[in-house]
Amino acid sequence: MLPWFEVTLETPDFQAYRGQEPPRFANKAELECAKVLDYYGVPWEYEPTTFVLEEDEDGRVVEAFKPDFYLPEQELYVEVTVMKQSLVTRKNRKLRKLRERYPEVRVKLFYKRDIERLAERYHLELAS
Repeated sequence: MLPWFEVTLETPDFQAYRGQEPPRFANKAELECAKVLDYYGVPWEYEPTTFVLEEDEDGRVVEAFKPDFYLPEQELYVEVTVMKQSLVTRKNRKLRKLRERYPEVRVKLFYKRDIERLAERYHLELAS
């Protein structure tokens, strides 16, 4: 994500976070998901891996995908999207490409409706 699109959010003192630098979340939903993971003691990393999806004939990266979270104990990547359902097509296409190119990588996409259900269940505040 480009730096001018990043959202400046307060970063709690996470206990289960396994990254080197403090995470800089792109939106409130990512922050709240990180809080849930941390609350339950699930070790996590924020955007640790970029997967190349497509390269041009000179080997330059044309398209890549960087999932939001990695849960090392589950060997699972998690992508959080709060986009309108109509705008999720591009993200789903990237996930299909990732699964084709890296079949050994496990990734789960949480849609806006999934995040809203989590927020309701855990009394999270998702408004930006």
